Parts: sequence; structure tokens; C-alpha cells
Amino acid sequence: MCFITAKDSAHSLSKFLSLVLRHKPEVIGLTLDQSGWVDVQVLLDACNAHGRKITADSLAKMVAENSKQRFAFSPDGKMIRASQGHSLDVELGYEQKPPPAVLYHGTASRFVQSIREQGLLKQGRHHVHLSTEIDTAMAVGKRYGQPVLLQVDAAKMHAGGHIFFVSENSVWLTDAVPPQYILFLEYRGA
Repeated sequence: MCFITAKDSAHSLSKFLSLVLRHKPEVIGLTLDQSGWVDVQVLLDACNAHGRKITADSLAKMVAENSKQRFAFSPDGKMIRASQGHSLDVELGYEQKPPPAVLYHGTASRFVQSIREQGLLKQGRHHVHLSTEIDTAMAVGKRYGQPVLLQVDAAKMHAGGHIFFVSENSVWLTDAVPPQYILFLEYRGA
């Protein structure tokens, strides 16, 4: 039987799992391995012990239906981890890849001046997150306020020696984006 209580909608469950699998596993007594993995049953037991009623079936459904594919199961299905976005010291094991020519980043207008001066910095995360999709970037920007779309000349960055990775859920990752590679675009989307 699959159940998520009204208190724990799929969205709030995803946010909670992001907290414990990316930032603060200790809030429910978890310890992640060096690659960010935790045993699924250990996660379920810890969630249930801390008032988050979730079954293996509801977890599998949430992972499968998460539009951003924020979480991944190990090939044998016994372990789970966040795909990227950790503030914890984990080694995700992604291989370097040449990026597409252009990538996008959504941010809030209040950060534009700082980005013009310093570029995109990873802040408390392991990497700067970039997207191949404008709509995805804008959805991220909208979470933080009035959105601004940034276009990143990833081809020039790569030619200049900057390293890129791509996560299991197709988010492009790099250490930083210097300002000379950023074009600030006007966005007139939906």
C-alpha cells in the first residue's frame, strides 16, 4: 500500500528529502556515505521515527515522478541519494564532460549586481548549477524573487579550461562562472 499523509504531500516530502539527503541528514539521525548514499530502509525507518510516514512504495513513486529527478536509487535499488545540490562534503563521482555551447542559469534580480561583478559562485554548494533549458532556469530563478535569465557561454569556458560535469538528472555543474562568460537576457516567457 502506498500512502503519504496530507501533511506530507509529494512536494513537502521532496523538500524534506532534499534537506536530509543534501544538507542535514543528522536532523533524522542519518549518516550518508562518502558518495551521498544511504540505505533505503535506514532512510525509511529514520523518516518514520521522526514523524514522516512513508513507505518504500511511496518513496519509489516520489523518486520516479519527481519532475526534476532530484533523487536516484542505486542500480540494485537498495540505496538512495540526492542527484546534486549538496552542501555536505560528498563525492558524486561524475565524469568531466564537454558542455553544450550555451547553458542557462536562472536567478533573482536582487543578485544581478553581484553576479555582474563576481560571476556565478557556488556559494554553499559543491557547484554552480546550469541548465540546457530556458524554462528550467527560469523556474529556478522564480523561486528566489523576480527572475532574471543568464546565458552562459559554456563553449568558451570549456575552451578556457573550465571543467564541467553533468548530473544523473541532466543538471550541468561547474565550480564557478566568471562574469565575462555571462550574458544577461530579457525573458518574456510564460
